[in-house]
Amino acid sequence: MIRVPSASPADTLALGRRLAGLLRPGDVVLLAGHLGAGKTLLAAGIAEGLGVDEQVTSPSFVIIRTYEGFLPLVHADVYRLASLGELVDLELLDEARDGVLLIEWGNAIASGMPGDHLLVEIEMGEGNERVIHLEPRGAWKGRPIEELSA
Repeated sequence: MIRVPSASPADTLALGRRLAGLLRPGDVVLLAGHLGAGKTLLAAGIAEGLGVDEQVTSPSFVIIRTYEGFLPLVHADVYRLASLGELVDLELLDEARDGVLLIEWGNAIASGMPGDHLLVEIEMGEGNERVIHLEPRGAWKGRPIEELSA
């Protein structure tokens, strides 16, 4: 597990932009953290790094938002889903097959995801401070995510 401190929202955005450089078509990134931790902010940084021109907003009420960039970005929020069956019905993996799938509250559905994914947990500190934990799983273990802490 890689630990990355973030002293400000700008640091969190910058981490997202750097993380985007490691993403490949078909990747799944699960975002976890308390309400207000910065999951959508990190997603916005990833989107910027993928060349998305639109403003990224939380998909809490619509469940899925799709953005076009260098790679298509499917941004989902599973907070309101009641079961893994509902997740399967959304066909998110198929939807993001040629791009990147980011799932907020992803720790809740990790058991239903492919073994190859990156779990990103955002821990809140004082004020705007955060500690972002990056846990590679499966094939992600071969990627240079330790570079993101520099």
